[in-house]
Amino acid sequence: MNRRDVLKTAAALPLSFGALQALGAPAGAQETWPTRNITLVVPFPPGGQADLAARAISFSLEKILGRSVIVDNRAGGGGGSVGNAAVARAAPDGYTLLVTLSSLAVLPEADRLFARAPAYEVNQFVPVARILADPTLLAVPADAPWKTLADLVADAKKRPGEIPYGSSGPYGTLHIAMEMFAASAGIKLMHVPFRGAGPALTGLLGKTVLALASAPGVLKPQVDEGKLRVLANWGAERVPSFPDLPTFRELGYPDAEFYIWAGLFTPQGVPEPIMKRLRDAMRQAMASPEVIKIFDTAGSPPAYQDAPDFAKFVAADSARLIVAVQKIGKVE
Repeated sequence: MNRRDVLKTAAALPLSFGALQALGAPAGAQETWPTRNITLVVPFPPGGQADLAARAISFSLEKILGRSVIVDNRAGGGGGSVGNAAVARAAPDGYTLLVTLSSLAVLPEADRLFARAPAYEVNQFVPVARILADPTLLAVPADAPWKTLADLVADAKKRPGEIPYGSSGPYGTLHIAMEMFAASAGIKLMHVPFRGAGPALTGLLGKTVLALASAPGVLKPQVDEGKLRVLANWGAERVPSFPDLPTFRELGYPDAEFYIWAGLFTPQGVPEPIMKRLRDAMRQAMASPEVIKIFDTAGSPPAYQDAPDFAKFVAADSARLIVAVQKIGKVE
């Protein structure tokens, strides 16, 4: 079963959790949590990295916790801001959780660039566990004229602002990765935002756009079928699924380094007994052979970190990405 089959099967499951009540946990509920269904909010449409992470762990968490864990794809706002903000405002009772991407810290900074009040702040969330962490790859249609990254850069310099690339939304993970590359290469590309990584991939396959940054697991089936070509890897090292693909660093762009990580967060203020049980459940879920198989089959191997290490990872990565956003400045 390939990644698309995994996601197709998972997408057949219920996507929304009706009649959610934003009520705080009553006294004594901490010891018996969970007493009702849990919602995993994914701030993107089905088909992307966060959706894959949420659906895989939801199956395992249901077995461990004995309650339904329902994935709610709450897309909108560009880059995931609507879903992120909804969880930031949710009751801190352990029943509304967030599975999101590295753009979590980028979006408030982007709002500040445009003198807008941020929809949320990163300190409104508590990291629980890292699930996935993949380097981003640059893909183009298989019949595109660019055989190498140098070909693309040379063409872009001849016609600035004319080559369209897709993203998951303004200042989302895929947007920042492409603008990092463009800034490093001294080129201007045309940004075409979509409502998530899945729709952006569809746009690339349909040639609405001609370039896209995405995770290895998303691109591998398309490359294997001869539909796409990959030109470079934003990671510090080459990836096992594309061992012949050079990194941007190897190609002379040391500042172009970007990873798409997915992790689980709660709103700030969830009681410690609930946090401990949730961390324990995530530790078990990420060690589950079924979960590992889903991720490996999809081409995105698990990259588990427990809360303390994940919190340090988020802080360091967020600081780096905020600097990148400030350097990129206002882009549409």
